[in-house]
Amino acid sequence: MNEAIRPGAQTPPQAQPASGAPELSVVVPTFNERDNVTVLYRRLEATLAGIAWEVVFVDDNSPDGTWDVVRDLAQRDSRVRCIRRIGRRGLSGACIEGILASSAPYAAVIDADLQHDETQLPKMLGLLRAGQAELVVGSRYIEGYKSEGFDQQRAGASALATEIAKKMLRVEIADPMSGFFMIRRDRFEQLAPKLSVHGFKILLDVVASARGTLRAVEIPYTFGARQHGESKLDSMVALDFLGLVLAKLTNDAVSLRFLLFAMVGSIGLVVHLTTLFIALELIKVPFAEAQASGALVAMTSNFILNNFLTYRDQRLKGFAIVRGLIAFYIVCSVGLFANVGVAFSVYDQEPIWWLAGMAGALMGVVWNYAMSGLFVWRKK
Repeated sequence: MNEAIRPGAQTPPQAQPASGAPELSVVVPTFNERDNVTVLYRRLEATLAGIAWEVVFVDDNSPDGTWDVVRDLAQRDSRVRCIRRIGRRGLSGACIEGILASSAPYAAVIDADLQHDETQLPKMLGLLRAGQAELVVGSRYIEGYKSEGFDQQRAGASALATEIAKKMLRVEIADPMSGFFMIRRDRFEQLAPKLSVHGFKILLDVVASARGTLRAVEIPYTFGARQHGESKLDSMVALDFLGLVLAKLTNDAVSLRFLLFAMVGSIGLVVHLTTLFIALELIKVPFAEAQASGALVAMTSNFILNNFLTYRDQRLKGFAIVRGLIAFYIVCSVGLFANVGVAFSVYDQEPIWWLAGMAGALMGVVWNYAMSGLFVWRKK
């Protein structure tokens, strides 16, 4: 066992729950895992014999009906609970909702794909019970870890992300990217307001937000092979990760979603200038028409990228895309006036062109972000 992290304040272990109440809540985020949830439930039942436990499946409205399978289990066993989320997506948000909805003093997070070793849960609980830690992490980077289902490409990407996180955020546990951990619920609740509901790396967010005050222990486990379904990790995970790192570096002054929105805006600037150049130099149209074309193409590309990336948990589909695009045009048009107005105001007071330009651009992106959340990608 590898004890890790900076020792925080020595706090006593939590009191034991009342008789009949669960001592451990196992939170399982799911999306299209109907073939795995029953198997995981049976494994938990066998592993946690003698422990008062509950399992909270947090399902992102899986098209395969995972939530329906979980509800069938819940009808037979009151220890099984289902949270079905409509209009919200993302592993981090699911974990946060699941832990906050739990009723036990200790909460574990485990994947539904059967790759995490549930037999380690009693050992993790014992460490928390004894007050040896407030967080116990199933680690892939300490002696004793074994892998049966981690491919080389994924392992390399995870190792690189781990090193970036440890150096940039001064995180000292060996595996802050792990998706298998157990934590005292009261400590999690203290950190919850600082956590991002977007992205996949909830443990990294927890540890970075704690800033060394969370006493942690890491234990090795065996990473199994996926039995059914496909991995939920897509090409956007890297951007989610970088956005989370940047958010924590700014002390959460800006959200992960805002950073992604601003990044898309930067890409839009390149698109605008490229379109402007093509229209002026290659097609030879007047500047006014070229500028308008650049703005229209940039706004369209920004909308597509934001719908695909920044707001993918609220992604617009069907006719809603057309309605959303029109609303986005309107929002960005007003944002352009705000941009120019602020830039002129700053330039009048301090005639430094680049300072005025940056102030105007910042005002524009803040306006566009705020109004897009209200009128384009509205939460239902």
